[in-house]
Amino acid sequence: MDSANLSRRSLLALGGAGVLACAAASTPMAAADPTAAMSGDPWARLVAGNARFAAGLPAHPRQDPAYRRSLVAGQQPFACVLGCADSRVPAELLFDQGLGDLFTVRAVGEVLDDAVVGSIEYAVEHLGVRLVVVIGHSGCGAVKAAVELVHGTSEVTGSVSTVARAIEATVRATPEQPDFLAACVRNQASRVAEELPRRSSLLHDADIVPAVYDLASGLVRRH
Repeated sequence: MDSANLSRRSLLALGGAGVLACAAASTPMAAADPTAAMSGDPWARLVAGNARFAAGLPAHPRQDPAYRRSLVAGQQPFACVLGCADSRVPAELLFDQGLGDLFTVRAVGEVLDDAVVGSIEYAVEHLGVRLVVVIGHSGCGAVKAAVELVHGTSEVTGSVSTVARAIEATVRATPEQPDFLAACVRNQASRVAEELPRRSSLLHDADIVPAVYDLASGLVRRH
């Protein structure tokens, strides 16, 4: 191999390395984890993450193998999210959060029972979580079943009837309006948020926030 060819190849190799170095230098650090410098306000972190998700620009933070291994010793979630079991409403995706960020509890229609309340108590009492978000979602089938039960337009059978009847009080307390189902979804989240501290004295000091996720826009709105 002659020295001219070697020099040209060396130059190309150096040029390639230079391009990679420039590309790396031009990549903002925030692109790797935009929540790293986020304020300590847990709701602000959720809002920022949801904005990324809704815009189609999720960061998928804290999901690499090294971070996963760092959680073996324990967890320190910054928020607890009680959401519907609907497959379209996974809290970690909606809020663009990573492993160990959210303590997630899911129940159809956000219906409370002892296991659900106990799970939230654990997050607050033992993990030090201060923010609890109760999140309903547009077009909720459980709330719709309760609406149909109250209006007498459908018969609910089996164990599903237990869920519908647990939401019945919300439906009956909601005034009739053009988008009645949406109003019932909002009221169900609010009713559950209000009921949690009544069900457990351990939750009296927690910040419990009702919210609704819109399936179409991807946005979560506080109510």
